[in-house]
Amino acid sequence: VQLVESGGGLVQPGGSLRLSCAASGFTFSKYPMSWYRQAPGKERELVAAIRSTGGSTNYADSVKGRFTISRDNAKNTVYLQMNSLKPEDTAVYYCHTQITIVHDYWGQGTQVTVSS
Repeated sequence: VQLVESGGGLVQPGGSLRLSCAASGFTFSKYPMSWYRQAPGKERELVAAIRSTGGSTNYADSVKGRFTISRDNAKNTVYLQMNSLKPEDTAVYYCHTQITIVHDYWGQGTQVTVSS
């Protein structure tokens, strides 16, 4: 299983970024996907999650109305559209999936920095 994130970078407050996570090594369309983030000195937290069919999503309260998770099962890719970014969104963002109860997988992470 491999998860490769891309799309991070430096953006000004109020700006937007779209993160992508390309998945391989498993049947992508069968499993839920999620995005987590970890800011310096803080625990990793769930940002957004999406069911296998894309029909159900959930978000952390801190990003509701600003972030949108989506997936393209034909491309084995999950996205996180981030709008109205705030300095407190600065973190390393990780893609995650859980294949079995004991097998979960993480990407290498992509840095998002929101600063003027």
